Amino acid sequence: MPMEHELYAFFKQYSEGDEGGDDSAKRWSMVENQIIARGIRDSSVIQAMLAVPRHRFVPNEYKSSAYNDGPVPIGGGVTISQPYIVALMSELLRPVRGMKVLEVGTGSGYQTAVLAETGCEVYTVEILEDIAKRARRLLDELGYENIKFRIGDGYAGWEEYAPFDAIIVTAAPGDIPPKLADQLKTGGRMIIPVGDESQELLLAEKTDEGIFTRRITSVRFVPMTGRSD
Repeated sequence: MPMEHELYAFFKQYSEGDEGGDDSAKRWSMVENQIIARGIRDSSVIQAMLAVPRHRFVPNEYKSSAYNDGPVPIGGGVTISQPYIVALMSELLRPVRGMKVLEVGTGSGYQTAVLAETGCEVYTVEILEDIAKRARRLLDELGYENIKFRIGDGYAGWEEYAPFDAIIVTAAPGDIPPKLADQLKTGGRMIIPVGDESQELLLAEKTDEGIFTRRITSVRFVPMTGRSD
């Protein structure tokens, strides 16, 4: 696939000082072959995937796999999602600068960084304290100032800052948690994996008449933990 000049120029400004050796080339290859080639077209998402150094979000023993086409374990039974799924979920939210997004499941912080890079105001919740603190340290180190962090139960969302323009969920509940639906503003979008053994990625859109969902694709996420009541 031919490289688009403006994306390559954008990428160069982030890659020239990359301390990761050939990680910048791997990142470009990831975006070209895993993201653009599979139909992702949102320019802000593509630029975010080019800008965020994915290798910084995986443990040292997995850095060689950071840009591969698959999830990577980060410890505690948690994974960093496949690059294409991160891009797909981000694009489905239709991110725009200043949009207020609730993220349920900070995890490694990679999806958080991608959304923050698009200019969204990200409110991220993680139930595992060690995982949450590690992600926050890295995201602070990378200089993101448009992220708010909370350690807590993702089922409950973050009512203090509701309603949200969009909600992204990176762990799978059995069904859409009612409190998350309540915290999505009318006209907003939620992207969420749902199911136990068999999971579907759903796009939920909220209208005056209620929540309407459509299936996007089959996925495999870690189960959502916490209380469902």
